[in-house]
Amino acid sequence: MKLATAPVRPLIAIGTGLAAVVTAALLGLPSLVKAPETRLTAAASAPPEGTYWHTRVLTQRTHPRQFGSGANRYWVVEQDLTEKWTMPDGSSWFGVRPLGAYPKSAADRKAWRRDGSPAKWTRTADGQYVKKLSTEPDKGHLYPVRARNTFSLAGQHLRYDEVQRLPADPNGLKSWFAEAARVLRVKENGVDRYVTGALMELFHQLPAPKEVRTAAYQALLTMPGVRAQGRAKDNVGRTGAAVLIDYPEIVQSGNTIKTKTDLIIDTDTMLLLSRTWTTHLNGKLFINKISTETVLQAGWTNAEPAVPALP
Repeated sequence: MKLATAPVRPLIAIGTGLAAVVTAALLGLPSLVKAPETRLTAAASAPPEGTYWHTRVLTQRTHPRQFGSGANRYWVVEQDLTEKWTMPDGSSWFGVRPLGAYPKSAADRKAWRRDGSPAKWTRTADGQYVKKLSTEPDKGHLYPVRARNTFSLAGQHLRYDEVQRLPADPNGLKSWFAEAARVLRVKENGVDRYVTGALMELFHQLPAPKEVRTAAYQALLTMPGVRAQGRAKDNVGRTGAAVLIDYPEIVQSGNTIKTKTDLIIDTDTMLLLSRTWTTHLNGKLFINKISTETVLQAGWTNAEPAVPALP
Protein backbone atom coordinates (compact mmCIF):
# COMPACT_ATOMS: atom_id res chain seq x y z
CA MET A 1 0.00 0.00 0.00
CA LYS A 2 1.23 3.49 -0.81
CA LEU A 3 1.07 6.38 1.57
CA ALA A 4 -1.94 8.55 1.08
CA THR A 5 -3.93 11.63 1.96
CA ALA A 6 -6.94 10.06 3.71
CA PRO A 7 -6.48 8.12 6.96
CA VAL A 8 -8.33 4.93 7.74
CA ARG A 9 -10.02 5.58 11.06
CA PRO A 10 -10.50 2.66 13.47
CA LEU A 11 -13.97 2.43 14.97
CA ILE A 12 -12.87 2.01 18.57
CA ALA A 13 -14.81 3.32 21.55
CA ILE A 14 -11.79 4.87 23.24
CA GLY A 15 -10.19 8.29 23.17
CA THR A 16 -8.19 9.36 20.15
CA GLY A 17 -4.93 9.39 22.06
CA LEU A 18 -5.32 5.80 23.23
CA ALA A 19 -6.56 4.75 19.79
CA ALA A 20 -3.36 6.15 18.30
CA VAL A 21 -1.26 4.23 20.80
CA VAL A 22 -3.13 0.97 20.05
CA THR A 23 -2.79 1.50 16.31
CA ALA A 24 0.88 2.29 16.67
CA ALA A 25 1.46 -0.86 18.70
CA LEU A 26 -0.30 -2.95 16.06
CA LEU A 27 1.84 -1.58 13.29
CA GLY A 28 5.13 -1.37 15.13
CA LEU A 29 5.19 2.43 14.85
CA PRO A 30 6.16 5.05 17.42
CA SER A 31 3.42 6.02 19.87
CA LEU A 32 1.01 8.93 19.33
CA VAL A 33 0.92 8.77 15.55
CA LYS A 34 -2.00 8.76 13.16
CA ALA A 35 -3.60 5.57 11.90
CA PRO A 36 -1.98 4.18 8.74
CA GLU A 37 -2.89 5.98 5.56
CA THR A 38 -3.85 4.33 2.30
CA ARG A 39 -3.85 6.04 -1.05
CA LEU A 40 -7.30 6.89 -2.37
CA THR A 41 -6.79 6.55 -6.08
CA ALA A 42 -10.13 7.50 -7.61
CA ALA A 43 -10.54 10.80 -9.42
CA ALA A 44 -10.63 14.07 -7.50
CA SER A 45 -13.68 14.54 -5.30
CA ALA A 46 -16.78 15.08 -7.44
CA PRO A 47 -19.42 17.57 -6.27
CA PRO A 48 -22.65 16.05 -4.95
CA GLU A 49 -25.50 15.78 -7.44
CA GLY A 50 -28.17 16.70 -4.89
CA THR A 51 -28.74 17.82 -1.32
CA TYR A 52 -28.96 14.32 0.17
CA TRP A 53 -27.72 10.82 -0.62
CA HIS A 54 -30.99 8.93 -0.17
CA THR A 55 -31.88 5.25 0.19
CA ARG A 56 -35.32 3.67 0.48
CA VAL A 57 -35.25 0.01 1.52
CA LEU A 58 -37.99 -2.56 2.07
CA THR A 59 -36.98 -5.19 4.63
CA GLN A 60 -38.92 -8.46 4.92
CA ARG A 61 -37.99 -11.03 7.57
CA THR A 62 -39.64 -14.15 8.91
CA HIS A 63 -40.59 -13.74 12.57
CA PRO A 64 -38.46 -16.11 14.70
CA ARG A 65 -41.52 -17.81 16.25
CA GLN A 66 -44.73 -19.29 14.89
CA PHE A 67 -48.20 -17.97 15.71
CA GLY A 68 -51.58 -19.70 15.99
CA SER A 69 -52.64 -22.66 18.12
CA GLY A 70 -52.89 -26.43 17.94
CA ALA A 71 -52.59 -27.65 14.37
CA ASN A 72 -53.16 -24.12 13.09
CA ARG A 73 -49.61 -22.85 13.43
CA TYR A 74 -48.04 -20.56 10.89
CA TRP A 75 -45.10 -18.28 10.15
CA VAL A 76 -45.56 -14.57 9.52
CA VAL A 77 -43.34 -12.12 7.67
CA GLU A 78 -42.66 -8.69 9.14
CA GLN A 79 -42.12 -5.73 6.80
CA ASP A 80 -40.43 -2.39 7.40
CA LEU A 81 -39.77 0.49 5.07
CA THR A 82 -36.67 2.48 6.01
CA GLU A 83 -35.20 5.58 4.45
CA LYS A 84 -32.03 7.50 5.11
CA TRP A 85 -30.97 10.93 3.94
CA THR A 86 -27.33 12.01 4.34
CA MET A 87 -25.85 15.39 3.43
CA PRO A 88 -22.29 15.66 2.11
CA ASP A 89 -21.20 16.96 5.54
CA GLY A 90 -22.42 13.67 7.06
CA SER A 91 -25.56 15.01 8.77
CA SER A 92 -28.29 12.41 8.38
CA TRP A 93 -31.91 11.52 9.10
CA PHE A 94 -33.52 8.10 9.40
CA GLY A 95 -37.15 7.24 8.73
CA VAL A 96 -38.91 3.96 9.49
CA ARG A 97 -42.42 2.70 8.86
CA PRO A 98 -43.65 -0.82 9.71
CA LEU A 99 -45.85 -1.98 6.82
CA GLY A 100 -47.70 -4.79 8.57
CA ALA A 101 -47.16 -8.54 8.85
CA TYR A 102 -48.63 -11.30 6.70
CA PRO A 103 -48.62 -15.14 6.60
CA LYS A 104 -45.49 -16.39 4.86
CA SER A 105 -46.69 -19.07 2.44
CA ALA A 106 -49.91 -20.54 1.00
CA ALA A 107 -49.87 -23.19 3.73
CA ASP A 108 -49.37 -20.48 6.37
CA ARG A 109 -52.32 -18.50 4.96
CA LYS A 110 -54.56 -21.55 5.25
CA ALA A 111 -53.50 -22.12 8.87
CA TRP A 112 -54.02 -18.41 9.60
CA ARG A 113 -57.55 -18.57 8.24
CA ARG A 114 -58.31 -21.66 10.32
CA ASP A 115 -57.00 -19.70 13.30
CA GLY A 116 -59.64 -17.01 12.69
CA SER A 117 -57.62 -14.67 10.42
CA PRO A 118 -56.34 -12.49 13.29
CA ALA A 119 -55.24 -8.95 12.38
CA LYS A 120 -53.03 -8.58 15.47
CA TRP A 121 -50.72 -10.82 17.49
CA THR A 122 -49.33 -10.37 21.01
CA ARG A 123 -48.44 -13.99 21.82
CA THR A 124 -46.70 -16.70 19.84
CA ALA A 125 -47.94 -20.27 19.39
CA ASP A 126 -45.77 -21.39 22.32
CA GLY A 127 -47.12 -18.67 24.62
CA GLN A 128 -44.31 -16.14 24.39
CA TYR A 129 -45.33 -12.47 24.57
CA VAL A 130 -44.03 -10.33 21.71
CA LYS A 131 -44.28 -6.69 20.76
CA LYS A 132 -47.64 -6.17 19.11
CA LEU A 133 -47.72 -7.27 15.49
CA SER A 134 -50.43 -6.12 13.11
CA THR A 135 -51.45 -6.66 9.52
CA GLU A 136 -51.93 -2.87 9.25
CA PRO A 137 -49.16 -0.34 8.53
CA ASP A 138 -47.86 1.92 11.31
CA LYS A 139 -47.79 5.71 11.06
CA GLY A 140 -43.96 5.68 11.01
CA HIS A 141 -41.32 7.98 12.47
CA LEU A 142 -38.47 10.26 11.36
CA TYR A 143 -35.35 10.79 13.49
CA PRO A 144 -32.18 12.84 13.19
CA VAL A 145 -29.17 10.51 13.52
CA ARG A 146 -27.20 11.42 16.64
CA ALA A 147 -23.74 10.36 15.54
CA ARG A 148 -20.50 11.74 14.18
CA ASN A 149 -21.06 13.52 10.89
CA THR A 150 -19.22 11.10 8.63
CA PHE A 151 -20.03 8.24 6.27
CA SER A 152 -19.64 4.81 7.85
CA LEU A 153 -17.98 2.10 5.78
CA ALA A 154 -17.11 -1.27 7.37
CA GLY A 155 -16.10 0.27 10.67
CA GLN A 156 -14.40 3.27 9.09
CA HIS A 157 -15.59 6.87 9.34
CA LEU A 158 -14.95 8.79 6.13
CA ARG A 159 -15.62 12.33 4.96
CA TYR A 160 -17.46 12.87 1.69
CA ASP A 161 -14.24 13.68 -0.20
CA GLU A 162 -12.62 10.50 1.15
CA VAL A 163 -15.57 8.43 -0.10
CA GLN A 164 -15.15 10.03 -3.52
CA ARG A 165 -11.45 9.14 -3.63
CA LEU A 166 -11.71 5.45 -2.71
CA PRO A 167 -9.67 3.22 -5.05
CA ALA A 168 -11.41 2.73 -8.41
CA ASP A 169 -9.60 -0.50 -9.28
CA PRO A 170 -10.48 -3.94 -7.82
CA ASN A 171 -7.06 -4.81 -6.41
CA GLY A 172 -6.56 -1.37 -4.91
CA LEU A 173 -9.97 -1.50 -3.26
CA LYS A 174 -9.35 -4.95 -1.80
CA SER A 175 -5.98 -3.81 -0.49
CA TRP A 176 -7.54 -0.72 1.07
CA PHE A 177 -10.09 -2.82 2.95
CA ALA A 178 -7.47 -5.38 3.96
CA GLU A 179 -5.44 -2.55 5.48
CA ALA A 180 -8.56 -1.29 7.26
CA ALA A 181 -9.12 -4.80 8.64
CA ARG A 182 -5.60 -4.82 10.07
CA VAL A 183 -6.19 -1.45 11.73
CA LEU A 184 -9.40 -2.78 13.26
CA ARG A 185 -7.55 -5.89 14.50
CA VAL A 186 -9.74 -8.27 12.49
CA LYS A 187 -8.48 -11.84 12.99
CA GLU A 188 -6.59 -13.23 10.04
CA ASN A 189 -9.25 -15.88 9.34
CA GLY A 190 -11.92 -13.16 9.28
CA VAL A 191 -10.31 -10.71 6.85
CA ASP A 192 -11.90 -12.18 3.72
CA ARG A 193 -15.36 -12.03 5.29
CA TYR A 194 -14.70 -8.44 6.40
CA VAL A 195 -13.60 -7.40 2.90
CA THR A 196 -16.59 -9.14 1.28
CA GLY A 197 -19.00 -7.34 3.62
CA ALA A 198 -17.29 -4.00 3.02
CA LEU A 199 -17.55 -4.39 -0.74
CA MET A 200 -21.31 -5.01 -0.44
CA GLU A 201 -21.78 -1.73 1.43
CA LEU A 202 -20.51 0.25 -1.55
CA PHE A 203 -23.49 -0.71 -3.74
CA HIS A 204 -25.98 1.64 -2.07
CA GLN A 205 -25.19 2.76 1.46
CA LEU A 206 -22.95 5.73 0.67
CA PRO A 207 -22.30 7.99 -2.34
CA ALA A 208 -19.28 6.27 -3.84
CA PRO A 209 -18.63 7.12 -7.51
CA LYS A 210 -19.86 4.62 -10.08
CA GLU A 211 -16.23 3.78 -10.95
CA VAL A 212 -15.67 2.71 -7.35
CA ARG A 213 -18.89 0.65 -7.31
CA THR A 214 -17.78 -1.02 -10.54
CA ALA A 215 -14.42 -1.87 -8.94
CA ALA A 216 -16.31 -3.23 -5.91
CA TYR A 217 -18.38 -5.51 -8.16
CA GLN A 218 -15.29 -6.79 -9.96
CA ALA A 219 -13.46 -7.29 -6.66
CA LEU A 220 -16.43 -9.08 -5.07
CA LEU A 221 -16.42 -11.74 -7.79
CA THR A 222 -12.82 -12.62 -6.88
CA MET A 223 -13.53 -13.20 -3.17
CA PRO A 224 -13.65 -16.73 -1.67
CA GLY A 225 -17.11 -18.29 -1.76
CA VAL A 226 -18.48 -15.72 -4.23
CA ARG A 227 -19.75 -16.66 -7.66
CA ALA A 228 -21.89 -15.17 -10.41
CA GLN A 229 -25.30 -16.78 -10.91
CA GLY A 230 -26.47 -15.27 -14.20
CA ARG A 231 -29.50 -12.98 -14.33
CA ALA A 232 -32.37 -12.85 -11.86
CA LYS A 233 -35.38 -10.72 -10.87
CA ASP A 234 -35.90 -9.12 -7.49
CA ASN A 235 -39.17 -9.00 -5.53
CA VAL A 236 -40.48 -6.04 -7.55
CA GLY A 237 -39.62 -7.49 -10.96
CA ARG A 238 -36.36 -5.70 -11.74
CA THR A 239 -33.63 -7.72 -13.46
CA GLY A 240 -29.96 -7.66 -12.50
CA ALA A 241 -26.84 -9.76 -12.09
CA ALA A 242 -27.25 -12.46 -9.44
CA VAL A 243 -24.30 -13.05 -7.10
CA LEU A 244 -24.11 -15.79 -4.46
CA ILE A 245 -21.94 -15.41 -1.36
CA ASP A 246 -21.52 -18.82 0.27
CA TYR A 247 -19.95 -18.55 3.73
CA PRO A 248 -17.95 -21.36 5.37
CA GLU A 249 -19.81 -23.67 7.74
CA ILE A 250 -19.72 -22.94 11.45
CA VAL A 251 -20.00 -25.69 14.07
CA GLN A 252 -21.61 -24.39 17.25
CA SER A 253 -22.91 -26.43 20.21
CA GLY A 254 -22.89 -29.55 18.07
CA ASN A 255 -24.87 -27.91 15.26
CA THR A 256 -23.64 -27.11 11.77
CA ILE A 257 -24.70 -23.65 10.61
CA LYS A 258 -24.41 -22.62 6.98
CA THR A 259 -25.30 -19.14 5.76
CA LYS A 260 -25.43 -17.55 2.35
CA THR A 261 -26.27 -14.17 0.86
CA ASP A 262 -27.89 -13.70 -2.54
CA LEU A 263 -27.40 -10.33 -4.22
CA ILE A 264 -29.04 -8.87 -7.31
CA ILE A 265 -27.10 -5.91 -8.71
CA ASP A 266 -28.05 -3.52 -11.50
CA THR A 267 -24.87 -3.61 -13.58
CA ASP A 268 -25.88 -0.48 -15.52
CA THR A 269 -25.87 1.71 -12.42
CA MET A 270 -23.84 -0.66 -10.20
CA LEU A 271 -26.44 -0.25 -7.46
CA LEU A 272 -27.89 -3.00 -5.29
CA LEU A 273 -31.43 -4.13 -6.10
CA SER A 274 -31.87 -6.76 -3.39
CA ARG A 275 -30.04 -8.83 -0.80
CA THR A 276 -31.33 -12.02 0.85
CA TRP A 277 -29.80 -13.86 3.82
CA THR A 278 -30.55 -17.57 4.27
CA THR A 279 -29.43 -19.97 7.01
CA HIS A 280 -29.32 -23.78 7.01
CA LEU A 281 -29.15 -25.64 10.31
CA ASN A 282 -27.74 -29.18 10.07
CA GLY A 283 -28.46 -29.20 6.35
CA LYS A 284 -32.09 -28.05 6.63
CA LEU A 285 -33.45 -24.62 5.78
CA PHE A 286 -33.82 -22.55 8.94
CA ILE A 287 -37.08 -20.86 7.95
CA ASN A 288 -37.04 -18.21 10.67
CA LYS A 289 -33.59 -17.03 9.57
CA ILE A 290 -34.60 -15.67 6.17
CA SER A 291 -34.63 -11.94 5.48
CA THR A 292 -34.58 -9.82 2.35
CA GLU A 293 -33.71 -6.19 1.69
CA THR A 294 -35.10 -4.66 -1.50
CA VAL A 295 -33.47 -1.34 -2.37
CA LEU A 296 -36.32 0.63 -3.91
CA GLN A 297 -34.31 3.83 -4.34
CA ALA A 298 -30.64 4.80 -4.01
CA GLY A 299 -29.17 8.05 -5.26
CA TRP A 300 -29.11 11.82 -4.90
CA THR A 301 -32.25 13.79 -4.12
CA ASN A 302 -33.29 17.32 -3.18
CA ALA A 303 -36.48 16.12 -1.46
CA GLU A 304 -36.51 16.90 2.25
CA PRO A 305 -36.48 14.05 4.84
CA ALA A 306 -39.98 12.87 5.77
CA VAL A 307 -41.73 9.88 7.32
CA PRO A 308 -41.55 7.10 4.70
CA ALA A 309 -44.62 7.09 2.46
CA LEU A 310 -46.49 3.83 1.89
CA PRO A 311 -45.45 1.95 -1.29
